[in-house]
Amino acid sequence: MLGGPESAYKVVEPILKKIAAQVNDGPCVTHIGEGGSGNYVKMIHNGIEYGDMQLIAETYDILRHVGKMNNEQLAEVFDHYNKTELDSFLIEITAKIFKKKGDDTNQYVVDTILDKTGAKGTGKWTVQEGAEQQVAVPTMAAALDARNISSLKEQRLKAAKILQGPKPEEPNKNINHQEMLQLVKDALYASKICSYAQGMNLIRQTGERKGWNLKLGEIARIWKGGCIIRAKFLDRIRAAYERSPQLDSLLVDSDFSKEMNQRQTSLRKVVVLAAESGIGVPAFAASLAYYDSYRRERLPANLTQAQRDFFGAHTYERIDKPGIFHTEWNAPIL
Repeated sequence: MLGGPESAYKVVEPILKKIAAQVNDGPCVTHIGEGGSGNYVKMIHNGIEYGDMQLIAETYDILRHVGKMNNEQLAEVFDHYNKTELDSFLIEITAKIFKKKGDDTNQYVVDTILDKTGAKGTGKWTVQEGAEQQVAVPTMAAALDARNISSLKEQRLKAAKILQGPKPEEPNKNINHQEMLQLVKDALYASKICSYAQGMNLIRQTGERKGWNLKLGEIARIWKGGCIIRAKFLDRIRAAYERSPQLDSLLVDSDFSKEMNQRQTSLRKVVVLAAESGIGVPAFAASLAYYDSYRRERLPANLTQAQRDFFGAHTYERIDKPGIFHTEWNAPIL
């Protein structure tokens, strides 16, 4: 993901093409754009990575604690997922993680790891940048929050003895094993579409503001090899931006919109199932909220703007006439 003067890139391009990861449509390297565009795109890549990892972790949590699946069964599920549209490096290594036992014990390594996640900063920077650019990135923000709350291990141990959740027998008694596997698979894929839509929107917005002339389809292409989020799915993102370089969002692409329409019910059921089971799924829930907010013609933001005008005279626009308006909310009604 190289940024800077294109003339400088051309000098080193032959070397970079030789050492880059190679995929079916060429080496995974390109000139992103001028200035710091390369580092910026790499940062957003890592923010997307946060979302991917959290969605996979939530999938694991549901299958383990609601589906009562052991590590061998989980490995089989993720091996299967990796033969579908979810084929990716992160799904592949997740299957391998569930199979690994420690050299010094007969325990599965994953079960011995403290549930406390570290972070190097790129996820935080991506969320901060989303706020700066006024681009919603709720799936990535939820993933960052999940890491932050995981760090409160000592507090969580105390809270577990005080705070109540649903009784074990309460959640969906009627859901069968195969139905759960399909629901979770569909929810994971739908949430992944939402997360990547957020990341690509942030890249596009900043690229336009800075005049970087970014090619989103080419960015998706070079992520297909040599990076953490490499996945079969990226071919479809590339195709979407080749069909429509100025695409508002992946959610409204002709192919992705059909898939979201087909899978949104599964995502809803999984979020409900998790809530009824007392399992936090912040990334799944944030993806669903993002989808529902984006698809609605009218949101309750009119009330929020009325409140802002009431306490701060921030004014508002109207749906029935052009202009900027302010109301004296405390004035007597005549």
